[in-house]
Amino acid sequence: MTIRMRAATALAGTALLAAGLITPTAVAAPAPTPAPASAAPVAATPHRVLFDNSKAETAGNADWIISTSQPDPLAQNANPTTEKSWTGALSAWGVALQRTGQYSLKTLPAGSTISYGTGAALDLANFDTFVLPEPNIRLTAGEKSALIRFVRNGGGLFLISDHTRSDRNNDGWDSPAIINDLMTANGVDDNDPFGFSVDLLNITTDNPRAADAPTDPVLHGPFGTVTGSILRNGTTFTLKPADNPSVKGLVYRTGSSGTTGAFFVTSTYGSGRVAVWGDSSPVDDGTGQSGNTLYNGWNDPAGTDAALALNATAWLSKA
Repeated sequence: MTIRMRAATALAGTALLAAGLITPTAVAAPAPTPAPASAAPVAATPHRVLFDNSKAETAGNADWIISTSQPDPLAQNANPTTEKSWTGALSAWGVALQRTGQYSLKTLPAGSTISYGTGAALDLANFDTFVLPEPNIRLTAGEKSALIRFVRNGGGLFLISDHTRSDRNNDGWDSPAIINDLMTANGVDDNDPFGFSVDLLNITTDNPRAADAPTDPVLHGPFGTVTGSILRNGTTFTLKPADNPSVKGLVYRTGSSGTTGAFFVTSTYGSGRVAVWGDSSPVDDGTGQSGNTLYNGWNDPAGTDAALALNATAWLSKA
């Protein structure tokens, strides 16, 4: 809320008396002068998050969107209260951010191109964080370059992988291959800029646990404490600190630690930040478009997936 302050200035004038013959006349005070516009507090700019739907995120049985209204989910419901206010399996994620009043959300629709520095309305330069949830179309050379430059210049990138052979649109590329391709053939820094690779695994089920990191802002952030996650046909990551010493595993597959078996990973590159998750099941809220079989991993009691997704979004957005 903007508070306007009014400054009242009392101006009194006394006429000079001519030879004592003129009776003094009272001078009325002028109307209060409003404070200059620059003195009014300015509302904080919302953290701008762009969710991708340009890479077949709804192919097959997937529904990885925050709303069918694209690019603006508010056109479906301007005051969402639950995940059912917007249509999509990621709607709980979007609604939770929207309800804080601190985020502005958009979707990059199907048929669009990921860009950086073009001046387009949905160009990455206009956002703080880009969410790429289980992409199923290989990124073009220009799109890969755009993502790396976006992060290097201060952007936040949230990647979500799935298990190997999860090619939902049958084009020969699944999310593990697409993310590994981004790490090794982006044309800007082809030497694993973020310090991890996606393991080509299909882990049927596990309940990965959070690492002991009491000061980590993703595990202990504004949306709660993360104790673990769920893994339902997903994969893990191998960390490569020799390539990027900032890479860090936050959640690990049962029995794993160190540089292997990481299920949720963060890293930094240039002045930007990166997070990657090994499965789309944790962000699935169980609602979405008709015809899809979805699973409510967002609220699964075996993990604290909502806190992990939201804390990571806040960290990536530098909230």
